[in-house]
Amino acid sequence: MSELELLDRERRATERRIRQAKFEVVKSLDTFDFPAIPSLNKALVLDLARCEFIERKENILALGNSGTGKTHIALALGLAACQKGFRVRFTTAASLAHELIEAKDERRLMRFQKMLSSFELLIIDELGFVPLSKTGAELLFEVFSRRYERSATLVTSNLPFNEWTEAFGSERLTGALLDRLTHHVHILEMNGESYRLKDAGRNAR
Repeated sequence: MSELELLDRERRATERRIRQAKFEVVKSLDTFDFPAIPSLNKALVLDLARCEFIERKENILALGNSGTGKTHIALALGLAACQKGFRVRFTTAASLAHELIEAKDERRLMRFQKMLSSFELLIIDELGFVPLSKTGAELLFEVFSRRYERSATLVTSNLPFNEWTEAFGSERLTGALLDRLTHHVHILEMNGESYRLKDAGRNAR
């Protein structure tokens, strides 16, 4: 097989992984405005983009107020993982909880959980954005438990840790979840003025 054919096959495989990941939009680190979020450790983000954390089955938590680019960073790291040959899935906490409940009601929860486990990187965006139902919180916790030390998970949240109980509704569950999530973790602090608000202000002038 010629080099061109190999490159073409690799390109198609990458495109397939990007489609499977179900990104809302495709974003890369090249377009991220690092100077706008000085609290974010750029060197760490660039290091994570090498995707060795996936091989080491470590987690990433991107924490900060709304509009600071957490989703952009999550999408960019997800894209880097697809380009490096990893299977990735992107979802929000609310829609994943909804899918889990639906799968449970339709008696295909085991199958759905198994499918989720097959992704080497699972990105769960907007944890804490919408409070979860008791069932949703428990099923989501189970996903984290199954992935613990087996696969990498990236979570974005606009809540500081001490407010996660509000999203999960149970102190015991939240404590157990944080234990698993923060055991092997890279934390990206992303506090700063909201991008979106800044843009709106600029456009209003």
